[in-house]
Amino acid sequence: MTSVAITGHRGLPADTLALVDRALRAEVALRVRPGGPPLIGVSCLADGPDSLFAQAILDAGGLLTAVVPARRYRDSLPASHHADYDRLLAAAALVIELNREESNSRAHQAGSLRMLDEAAELLAVWDGRPARGPGGTADVVATAHERGIPVTVLWPRGARRP
Repeated sequence: MTSVAITGHRGLPADTLALVDRALRAEVALRVRPGGPPLIGVSCLADGPDSLFAQAILDAGGLLTAVVPARRYRDSLPASHHADYDRLLAAAALVIELNREESNSRAHQAGSLRMLDEAAELLAVWDGRPARGPGGTADVVATAHERGIPVTVLWPRGARRP
């Protein structure tokens, strides 16, 4: 089975999220093998690219592995994302919960590292700029490179990051 993880910028504007959704769905479709083993998507289910990817995996008939960085992770996500997070978490074939209480940058970084442990490939919704904080998209991409995990960077034409 092929396993693909996701990392990407949060807080993207709606028009950029629409572009990212199309790009992610196209990448997922490239990896689905009719009659073959299911594609496994690995995600921390944050708002933005993480959840768009998770939904694309499910829509393509794949299996979802959810990595929960901390017990208070859901509470750290925007309230407007809670229903999507709950729905995706419930749909996951496997849930990996890290033994951390607080949802902070260290927990998120640990979640990303654990996510990479499960992945043969990484999709990165990334504008190529440095991370804004520890454990950001650039750091996850760098770690994937260090581990020899292939990375596909997606930054659709017209995408913007505030």
